[in-house]
Amino acid sequence: MSFSISGKTAIVTGGAYGIGNAIGRHFLDKGANVIFADLDEDRLRKEFGPNEDGNSHRYFAGDLRERLTIANLLSATIDAFDRVDILVNGARQIVTTDALDPEDVSVDTLLEQNLLTSLRLSQMVARRMIKQTEDQEEVEAAGTIVNISCLAAQRTHPDLMGYSISTAALDQMTRSLALALAPHRIRVNAVAFGSVMSASLKAAIKDNPDYRDQIIARTPLGRIAPPSELAEAVQYLASDCSSFMTGQIMTVDGGRGLLDPVIAPAH
Repeated sequence: MSFSISGKTAIVTGGAYGIGNAIGRHFLDKGANVIFADLDEDRLRKEFGPNEDGNSHRYFAGDLRERLTIANLLSATIDAFDRVDILVNGARQIVTTDALDPEDVSVDTLLEQNLLTSLRLSQMVARRMIKQTEDQEEVEAAGTIVNISCLAAQRTHPDLMGYSISTAALDQMTRSLALALAPHRIRVNAVAFGSVMSASLKAAIKDNPDYRDQIIARTPLGRIAPPSELAEAVQYLASDCSSFMTGQIMTVDGGRGLLDPVIAPAH
């Protein structure tokens, strides 16, 4: 089995910042074609310059909460690279929740952003993956989907109820889609991270420098990992090396999830 993803075409959402950006750039370095998708067009343009024919990457700007935008993203991918082999659902949002306020809409907001957007995009991409293999008599793999989850699905904080609910739902979506798509030779897995330098963690540390030491103290391996280490785990799940894995939530957290639950956000 090969760890290679060279020549594959990947869509990576949340591609303008942090973990999504690191995953997409890692895939490029490994020879894949990559569509970086994000809402922030200015940031995408700053990161990647103009979209030009002949490049192994493109960017796509749009609100993926809209079904038409999802369809346009898939169309742009096919126009650029003729197919899609890998989907990385990396776009996510974190907002606080007031658990005692019935007017608080954060749970609705985060379920829409962190769950339903990934579900709709996965469904549409999976249909394309199936179509690509219709004329092949024997298909070992039609495609792979990797969802970016978080320890917040298991380790929560009083102010992050909505985020925890949405990531827990994403994990269950991963398992459900894995069963539904297995007959079509599409694998669906997730990477749950903690103590990784995401864009949200970087912002939190900027606001509270002491937060870095708090996280390191709660991480058995004693450090905060760069996003590149998460990207390598995603590559493993996207490659043939994990060809007998589906429906799994792989944890990359320096051992943080092994500790007793504490009142601390699981960035």
